[in-house]
Amino acid sequence: MATITVQEYRDRVLDQCERVIVGKRDVIEKVLICFLCGGHILLQDVPGTGKTMLLRAFAATVGGSFKRVQFTPDLLPSDLTGINFYNQKSGEFQFRPGPIFSNLVLADEINRATPRTQSALLEAMAERQVTVDGETHAMPDPFLIMATQNPLESQGTFPLPEAQTDRFFMRLSLGYLQREQEMRVLMGADAGETVAALAPQVTPEDTQQMRRAVAAVAVAPEVAGYLMDLVAATRADTRIRIGVSTRGALALYKASQAAAALSGRDYVMPEDVKALAPAVLAHRIVMAVGGKMSESEALIGELCAACPVPLEKAR
Repeated sequence: MATITVQEYRDRVLDQCERVIVGKRDVIEKVLICFLCGGHILLQDVPGTGKTMLLRAFAATVGGSFKRVQFTPDLLPSDLTGINFYNQKSGEFQFRPGPIFSNLVLADEINRATPRTQSALLEAMAERQVTVDGETHAMPDPFLIMATQNPLESQGTFPLPEAQTDRFFMRLSLGYLQREQEMRVLMGADAGETVAALAPQVTPEDTQQMRRAVAAVAVAPEVAGYLMDLVAATRADTRIRIGVSTRGALALYKASQAAAALSGRDYVMPEDVKALAPAVLAHRIVMAVGGKMSESEALIGELCAACPVPLEKAR
């Protein structure tokens, strides 16, 4: 069976997704990095920027199943995970899986659900399984959750605790389109029809091959040291009350490997670490005094610039 390179895989996925999500290739590539690293995404953005279309298009491109769940205060854990129901024909209880049992799940407005429902989602994210009536059920592979929340509206919401926020591999934002890009959307084909016509561009076997290639990317001790200097800086800065966890450091390590692989390299450069640090680390820090999304990302960027970059080549 013919194999494809990591860059061919990247181009197939990004090119097709860009047919639906115009002008956001950098964000789509970060979604791809999360997918290859087995991480989850917190998409913090205003309504109407194409969050649902992004994941629908991505799911269709990689050949994965997709489900969207609207989180509301009355959403129960069983609405998400599924239930055991009594089958009168067989005389036994059977498990009916909920929408969480999909390859790609959009948890829309996650902060509107109660902590009890959020904890059920957290188990699926962290343990790759859910527990229903004392019985565990494994999640499908691959498995990615993209949770969204509106940063402007807080009435009737339940803020995500730091422990749950730390489970997200990256925090992303689509943002508004530029004028010319938005004109293309207005005058182009209907996005829903375009997504419905999308065909898989890669196979599950291709995805497994890409994941092995990402894991094999080399990280020199000097580059790993630069990454750890950045993590240590978040723990020492007086403007930050809680710095980056070890889970966060590991996430940045894996993301840098994926970025290097997608760029056609088998080694990580400090630039890979620096480019991904805001998306991977900013939501993991707790500012000493408030702090918006943009402020925490700017602070991570400032710390990246302050950490000495190793001058030796990566390999």
